[in-house]
Amino acid sequence: MAKPTIVLVHGAWADASSWNAVATELQSQGYTVLGPPNLLRGPVSDAAYISSFLAQRTTGPVVLVGHSYGGFVITNAATGGGDVRALVYVDAFIPDEGEFVFQILGGSGSALDVPDPTTVLDIVGYPGAPEGDAEAFLKPDTVHQSFAQDLPEADRWLIHESQRPITLSANTTPSGAPAWKTLPSWAVIGTEDKVIPAGVKRAQAERAGAKVTEVEGSHVSLVSHPQVVIDTILAAAAHVAE
Repeated sequence: MAKPTIVLVHGAWADASSWNAVATELQSQGYTVLGPPNLLRGPVSDAAYISSFLAQRTTGPVVLVGHSYGGFVITNAATGGGDVRALVYVDAFIPDEGEFVFQILGGSGSALDVPDPTTVLDIVGYPGAPEGDAEAFLKPDTVHQSFAQDLPEADRWLIHESQRPITLSANTTPSGAPAWKTLPSWAVIGTEDKVIPAGVKRAQAERAGAKVTEVEGSHVSLVSHPQVVIDTILAAAAHVAE
């Protein structure tokens, strides 16, 4: 069977460039790799966009990969378009139906689960926002201490300066029926993740029956430990090609 297409879905406060080290290596091994924009507006519309992208931009089998909130999106997008055969979650949410981000993080010890969100996030309005909604940016200290603490300082500043915000409503919208109930899945778990604590990720991965690889990495192990992520995606791709 031909090699599957690898589709890499970024998370909040990022864009497709967060996958650069992973994508470059996969491309060098002969894979077609695509990095669509994740709109970061909410699971319903974001999943619809990715499903549409898969339907129109891929042919043949697909390995669909999500980082962080991107895991929420691929969980909802995988059965909506394209021929997705496997899911890979990288320091990602693996939600069940009805769960939402703030609920999953509540009581988890996440650096984002604080009484006053404005201590870790900058909340700003945006044009056309529904009543009560706003965008959330990471404060510099949050990036340096909790989001990407295992990257060099210059890289952490670049993340802060180039981050794409996520809406607050995206974090309070429940997930739909999860694709992991019908598709094989893999998970990379950064054990030093302060955004989605390792215990949360382990519990979700176990529930999904995912094959788990752990690495001593932050929330952005795809940047700090790309080879672990590459190897996991290759394992999923090999399974699809069998």
